[in-house]
Amino acid sequence: MISRLARWSLPLLLAIFIASGCGASGGSSGGEGLRIAGDQFRLSGTQRDAQFAVGSESFTEQEVLGNITIQVLQAADATVIDRTGLGGNEAVRQALESGEIDLYWEYTATGWLVHLSETESIPDPKKQYEAVAREDLKENGIKWLDPAPGNDTYAISASEKTSHDLGVETISDLKRLVEDRPKEATLCLNNDDDFLTRFDGLPGLERAYGFEFPDENLIEMSSDAVYDATDVAEICNFGVVFTTSGFIRDFDLHLLEDDKDYFAVYNPALTIRQTVFKQYPQLREIFVPISQKLDTETLRKLNYAVDVEGESPESVARTWLKTEGFIE
Repeated sequence: MISRLARWSLPLLLAIFIASGCGASGGSSGGEGLRIAGDQFRLSGTQRDAQFAVGSESFTEQEVLGNITIQVLQAADATVIDRTGLGGNEAVRQALESGEIDLYWEYTATGWLVHLSETESIPDPKKQYEAVAREDLKENGIKWLDPAPGNDTYAISASEKTSHDLGVETISDLKRLVEDRPKEATLCLNNDDDFLTRFDGLPGLERAYGFEFPDENLIEMSSDAVYDATDVAEICNFGVVFTTSGFIRDFDLHLLEDDKDYFAVYNPALTIRQTVFKQYPQLREIFVPISQKLDTETLRKLNYAVDVEGESPESVARTWLKTEGFIE
């Protein structure tokens, strides 16, 4: 990665003029002395320095990814406006389309199912990325850089003890448990999520595997409480979780194998307005090597550092970037 970056030294002919409304969160440049490791590459233009407004949704993983983006752009001598933590995916996507922000990390299945309003996910990660990247560019002028291998999707979890004692290693095993011993097939869910009703959530899961949880077996609670309750296995033996959550690592939960590949693939990728990408194609050279390092376990570790160890997204992003040699 470093050797490729070192060869980029072409001056830019144009710069991005960020709308005045983007300045509400303030801007910064230079990354407090940070620079891209081993590289003379800079995003500074000949007319004025490059400027970018970086957005994110308001949950841990998104804020870490947003801070990775901010710090790398600062290390490349860009001026950065921090618009992380804007809200849900629809709010952040609207900010991108309207020009309030220039780039943010989005998930391939979210782009396909939510922003493009498709009704069937594509199980193959490569084909899912290619489809959303092609259609979003054509329909909305949004450029998707190559996705990370990490997959922040739904999963059904249990403690190692519960999984062993009940003989449930896969979702097909869970189906048999529901049919043979339904009282033991209790499931905790996040009451702030729409997994109970969304077509790619519980209803679709039950259709795909051919079973149905008894209504009394579905227990709703806060997102954080789901992980604890699943670990203790008193209120529920199983829980609906996100695969990159740091709490999986904290409680050492076991994820049931999705043996029919039902759950959609949510690989994060940096999305950029095409007008911005045309002016700064070097963004691909900077961020694709970073993206390639963000596998599921790495995302889980980064989320763990924030949610369990209490570090800030800013410090977690900076430590990881320095450890991996992307900035110095």
